[in-house]
Amino acid sequence: MEAVQLLLVDAFTSSPFTGNPAGVCLTDADDAAWMQAVAAEVNVSETAFVDLSSLATTGEVGLRWFTPTVEVEICGHATLASAHVLFEQGLAESPIAFRTASGVLRAEALPGGGIQLDFPVDEPVSALPDGHLADEFADALGAAIVEIARCRYDVLVEIPSAAEVRDLEPDLSVLRAASGRGVIVTARAEEDPAPGAPDFVSRFFAPAVGIDEDPVTGSAHCCLAPYWSSRLGRDRLIGAQLSPRGGEVGVELAGERVYLRGDAVTVSRGELLAEATKI
Repeated sequence: MEAVQLLLVDAFTSSPFTGNPAGVCLTDADDAAWMQAVAAEVNVSETAFVDLSSLATTGEVGLRWFTPTVEVEICGHATLASAHVLFEQGLAESPIAFRTASGVLRAEALPGGGIQLDFPVDEPVSALPDGHLADEFADALGAAIVEIARCRYDVLVEIPSAAEVRDLEPDLSVLRAASGRGVIVTARAEEDPAPGAPDFVSRFFAPAVGIDEDPVTGSAHCCLAPYWSSRLGRDRLIGAQLSPRGGEVGVELAGERVYLRGDAVTVSRGELLAEATKI
């Protein structure tokens, strides 16, 4: 069989072993069970499967994302990682149009370095998840609740301070039971951040889809961007995700779209020898 390229890329960072690691598998296979098995083997928060077979005819690149346990509808850091690999290897020109379960998502190489993703805005709505109370989240997080909102995929919880976000040790059993993909916990960074400093901070917990804590979650910033834009009065912001690995996401609102900006670095390249037909 012809070997399939499998890479590991750290996204939303320029330093290896920080940011969010993503598997990137270059294959035209269409076997979901095989993809799920590969993602479980790679065992990072998401593995992206990049299909270049229709690029010459349609101008689009197929893209799917799997956690170690389920396929997901959208993933920012693995899309950034996929674009980074295609640009780095000269396999596609900027901008790239990715054909995904969430529609066409575009990635553009920025002149000064880094990559910009064009994703749909996920407008938060102030509301509790069905069947849950604010006290449950306060108890699970060990923090007072400023506001709870629902996004398309996640629950967003604002708490009083960045320090509390950094120090969280949540009860994951409660967060696992919350409806949706995961729980975003966020706070304002500082009252008057210096130029280039983060405007808001967050952490992301998704035990319901097999990810206790995601290091840097691009798609969560589709919800964080409008949430903090309305509070801070600016359309262009910087979010810092305060996981142990850490990372930053630049965001900019553009109508019904949001631009996510960040760097990525390849940390390993290899060949996957397990054929889809053998799984």
